[in-house]
Amino acid sequence: MTNPSESTMTGVRADLKDLIALRAQARRLDLAPRGRVLATRSGGHLSRFRGRGMEFDESRVYQPGDDPRNMDWRVTARAGAPHVKIFREERERPVWLLVDQGPSMRFGTRVAFKSVVAARVAALLGWAAVDRGDRVGGLVFDETRHLERRPAARGAGLLPLLDRLAALPAAAGDGQTSLAEASGHLAPLVRPGSLVAVVSDFADLAEAESGWLARLASGTELLLILIHDPIESEVPPPGRYPVLAGLRRGLLDLTRVDVRTTYQERFTQRLALIERLARRHGAHWLRLSTLDPVGPALALGLGARGGARPAGAAS
Repeated sequence: MTNPSESTMTGVRADLKDLIALRAQARRLDLAPRGRVLATRSGGHLSRFRGRGMEFDESRVYQPGDDPRNMDWRVTARAGAPHVKIFREERERPVWLLVDQGPSMRFGTRVAFKSVVAARVAALLGWAAVDRGDRVGGLVFDETRHLERRPAARGAGLLPLLDRLAALPAAAGDGQTSLAEASGHLAPLVRPGSLVAVVSDFADLAEAESGWLARLASGTELLLILIHDPIESEVPPPGRYPVLAGLRRGLLDLTRVDVRTTYQERFTQRLALIERLARRHGAHWLRLSTLDPVGPALALGLGARGGARPAGAAS
């Protein structure tokens, strides 16, 4: 058993100051919607609502009651009939972070636990949304409890989530134990036009019990971010490997061929299932290894503002 004081070391437990400091890196992330979204307040995204706004949409024939200040004189001259400019208003959208901190996430062989990487991903996404003028909220859960915050502006909804991500698991709680259960609590709160980011290793994902994905994806933009350890995605040479699971150390025995084959197939099947469900529900997805530098890898996966393309399995 690891000394509890060691749990504060980098890679084993997220540090609140570090999560807050990630705001500087978050400016590299592109959280612009992949399509038009519906929302209700002013902010940084284009909506289907029309009127005088920040972004030109199209020109159409003048109708009685149109504002003469919006006349499109070039199109009017070319068409020989009065035309006016129509604008799409810029409006904010709620951003929800669903972050898994369960037992399978508190695992690592090198660099960091998956739970720590998930915390950093959530912080980066949250700060990127705050800097765009979006309201941020979400739900952080483990096997004993969950913390929910409704979207709020200027970090008021994000900071309590970051504080929870930096906390140790509780000894007892309300029993929020799986992605399906957590999403079932979150889905009724999510309004159409929101961005929902699910950050997890998806260890308990099952196709027969994946209805929660459909509920989350209904009317929203859904982003699935798979966090995995290198030893999960590529089985190392035969041997017994010391690993950390939560605060406990153990040995991963990969000496037998059948165990190694089953172990590799489990991860391959999980990837295939995530991709299949993402396509079915129109979700974007990407994967991050605990070896990846989180900020640059996430920026590349989302499509950096400089024009970088999504990497690897992102879609």
